[in-house]
Amino acid sequence: MAYMLLQEPADAVQTAVDAINADLGILWIIIAAILVFFMQAGFTLVETGFTSAKNAGNIIMKNIMDLAIGSLMFWVVGYSIMYGGESILGGFMRNPAELAFFNQDDWHNLFFQTVFCATAATIVSGAVAGRFKFSSYLIISAVLTTFIYPVSGSWLWPFDDQAWLNNLGFIDFAGSTIVHAVGGFAALVAAKLVGPRIGKYGPNGEVNVIRGHNLLLGALGVFILWLGWFGFNGGSQLAFGGENSIAVGKVIINTNIAAAIGAVTALFLTWMRYGKPDISMTLNGALAGLVGITAGCGNVDAFGALAIGFICGIVVVLSIEFIDKKLKIDDPVGAVSVHGVCGFLGTVLVGVFATEGGVLYGGGFGQLGVQFLGSISMIGWAVLASFIVLFIVKKTIGLRVSEKEEIEGLDVHEHGTAAYYNGEDEE
Repeated sequence: MAYMLLQEPADAVQTAVDAINADLGILWIIIAAILVFFMQAGFTLVETGFTSAKNAGNIIMKNIMDLAIGSLMFWVVGYSIMYGGESILGGFMRNPAELAFFNQDDWHNLFFQTVFCATAATIVSGAVAGRFKFSSYLIISAVLTTFIYPVSGSWLWPFDDQAWLNNLGFIDFAGSTIVHAVGGFAALVAAKLVGPRIGKYGPNGEVNVIRGHNLLLGALGVFILWLGWFGFNGGSQLAFGGENSIAVGKVIINTNIAAAIGAVTALFLTWMRYGKPDISMTLNGALAGLVGITAGCGNVDAFGALAIGFICGIVVVLSIEFIDKKLKIDDPVGAVSVHGVCGFLGTVLVGVFATEGGVLYGGGFGQLGVQFLGSISMIGWAVLASFIVLFIVKKTIGLRVSEKEEIEGLDVHEHGTAAYYNGEDEE
């Protein structure tokens, strides 16, 4: 009898602790989602600063529409495709039976996943800056957030036995592939189909540098993205309190270490290659480290994070050069390399550096193979789906603005105004 009396208060205490931890988890997810929401401002500043002033307003409009359209389309359709009912079409996607998702117990997750979805879409914006029709961009943004991203996300993130990559043991903690590589390789397809900016490549194949108009804006954008990434990765623990609090701290430290070494590595590599430490490459080095660690931030230790950030800091510089000079694909901000290449690389490197199952920790090559298969499957889907959509758009309404519009700037011709006003020419 005495034992039962003692046990009941203990059970009550544990129930109260569990309830508090659940509330803390929801609060942390909401705070993290707000940080990820703010990353949209970071993307806007990076893309604006790295491109021409005459297109700054167009960049602003594309980024805010990624968020606005993504919020609506992911709520109405995308969330159900990604997290909805039973898997259909052989596990290809979830049954979107419940449109306009409305479950008060899961509103915090809807918000968190919505801002992730908007991030995947906005990666395309920078890669096609300066020559892409605004109307055509709205189409690819809508399809990405409604269908392309949710389909590939449904292969893992519901974390149940109907998600085929989850069954294989694929690890993508916060979305190096699901978010970044999917968006990055969709950006590669878009940049290839729309073609380079006027004057980017000479008649004899020479590569001309078209400098961004404001590196200060670009740097501020990177700082905002770096800050937001603590919510991006830390929030992906999807819980807080007790051991989850320790896990969140580990994720955030790994994220910061990878970003820092990515920036330092890119700095010294460009210093050796170009004779001067390159500002834009250093900024992209930090982003490369952030993208790379996103897949394994919860599965590697600090030294693994250091190694992944270091590798991505090297690869992003070489990849930007290769895509620009060898493939002749014009990517003004390096989005394909930062998000696509380093997203894929960071996901695969989990198979090397994961403390449980990684090659360096006695796990053999099984996890490495799963990481490669999962990442390449999602990338293949993103490339195929985005190509189909963009090819149809190109053959119908077209992807590219006219030569006159490109030379004079998209702000004036697409939006009837300019982002910068000097007080002159007022009518």
